Amino acid sequence: MSKEVRAGEIAITLPETFDAGVYFIGRIRTPWTARSDCPRNARGSDSACTIELDPRYAAALEGVETCTHLVVLYFMHQARRDLVVQVSRHSGRHGTFALRSPVRPNPIAMSVVRLLAVDDTTLSVIGLDCLDGTPLIDIKPYFASVDSVPDAVVGWSRVETK
Repeated sequence: MSKEVRAGEIAITLPETFDAGVYFIGRIRTPWTARSDCPRNARGSDSACTIELDPRYAAALEGVETCTHLVVLYFMHQARRDLVVQVSRHSGRHGTFALRSPVRPNPIAMSVVRLLAVDDTTLSVIGLDCLDGTPLIDIKPYFASVDSVPDAVVGWSRVETK
């Protein structure tokens, strides 16, 4: 993890202790081993990826096979956590909470994935943008009726898919 700060970025001193604990429930397997290889966003690749759920959570998958899409939460374990202002090569200078960058105080990422198959505790999906071996936090069903907000706007951004 690089501690380089680009011109215009602001880094902070992190708290000495954490406020909560998280159980990683599995690992994500992707073709990408370096951050520079990852798609810029989860819709930037059609690569099939694998979610390997810890077998103790097998019963939690009951009914998942009926879903076409899932929300996947994962922990960007190799991301730095101390930048509150970032300078993106693609969009300029913004506060961390105005970006989807993995660099954030709690590097939790979310992707809506298309479910291809479920085999025991292994899910094949399309729509991830993380490194191979990324820890899995949670899986939830995606409900187009309540999760989609078609008129949502990020004022500084133009629509991008790659």
